[in-house]
Amino acid sequence: MSAPLAGLLDVLQLEQTGENSFRGRSLPQLNGRVYGGQVLAQTLLAAGRTVDPTRTPHSLHGYFLRPGDLEEPIEFQVERLRDGRSFSARRTHALQFGKPILSMTASFQEPQGGIEESQEMPQAPDPMTVDSAVEKFSAMDHPVAKFWTSQAAFDIRHVEEPLYLAPASERTDRQMVWMRARGPVADDQLTHRALMAYACDQLMLEPVLRRGGLSWALKGMSIASLDHAMWWHRDARVDEWLLYVQSSPSAQGGRGLGSARVFAQDGTLVASIAQEGMLRIP
Repeated sequence: MSAPLAGLLDVLQLEQTGENSFRGRSLPQLNGRVYGGQVLAQTLLAAGRTVDPTRTPHSLHGYFLRPGDLEEPIEFQVERLRDGRSFSARRTHALQFGKPILSMTASFQEPQGGIEESQEMPQAPDPMTVDSAVEKFSAMDHPVAKFWTSQAAFDIRHVEEPLYLAPASERTDRQMVWMRARGPVADDQLTHRALMAYACDQLMLEPVLRRGGLSWALKGMSIASLDHAMWWHRDARVDEWLLYVQSSPSAQGGRGLGSARVFAQDGTLVASIAQEGMLRIP
């Protein structure tokens, strides 16, 4: 297991402080703010700790309300909205200085039978034939590249040109990205689904940038997640390759919407995701 993945799994181990309350800490970030995917994953884990372990999360809807302070512990307060015969619903707030930085509602379900159908995975190259961002940044002698590599718990491989350093040569809202954790993860679906929430937050607004002819390196750009929704359709493992098939239906008013369908390498559709973000261009 890579050191970054081990560090991430350690941060996701929440301290229980009450029947419905937990405390967590944060990973370092260059911008001095808590990474949204981290607090999203922690909030889902806090909610899951209050649910029967036979019930796994099938959906979440969250709003990022305030930037998080890296030095301040995060308090998680879980409200038990309902425990039915098949479903459990939880509302969870992630708090710093007594104010919510994230508010999330999640639903959990016991395994059940029913209609089985899904979209097919589009054609994509084998992930081992696609360049790894970790390998590229590892070869760079730059402080940002070195920091990113030191914190990269996932191997990310863009099928199209990545947007890290420069805009893509073609403006389109479509992209495909392979992603896999850099080491094994214990066989626990709550953890795997929380890690999927953690990982995808760094990708969700890239189709907006790609369509706008922008890159992450644009000086003066301000970008932040506003809300996030996920639906898990089937069990998935983040320590196996997952293909994110992404698009951006719209961007307007300083906001952009990104969506993704997530497929296992065998073509099984395992999740759907949507996220709207603030995007301000200098």
